Amino acid sequence: MPVNENLLLRVREILAATPHEMEEKKMFGGICFMVNGKMCVGIRDGLMVRFDPEEREALVEMEGTNIMEMGGREMKGYMYVAEEVLRTKKQLDFWLNKALAFNKFAKSSKKK
Repeated sequence: MPVNENLLLRVREILAATPHEMEEKKMFGGICFMVNGKMCVGIRDGLMVRFDPEEREALVEMEGTNIMEMGGREMKGYMYVAEEVLRTKKQLDFWLNKALAFNKFAKSSKKK
């Protein structure tokens, strides 16, 4: 599945304007943005968001969202947000702010 270039450019522009250390990596068939060395958001045809698992119940009820699964198991704290609900800057900012807010508390993966 190809990367949504328009969404990628919008996310890149917003994250570049933040004071965070940011790096782009090819992962999961798309582009992931590592913020302060931790996975924060990813782009394929929509947006993958890493969020506070305590907010799961409220966020899963929102339009255009699906909890991420891998191998039939729920990926705790990861959600897919469809492009259709990311059309405005306000909509995209909402999800990026969720991911950036949790990034401070998220654990980084072990370095190999």
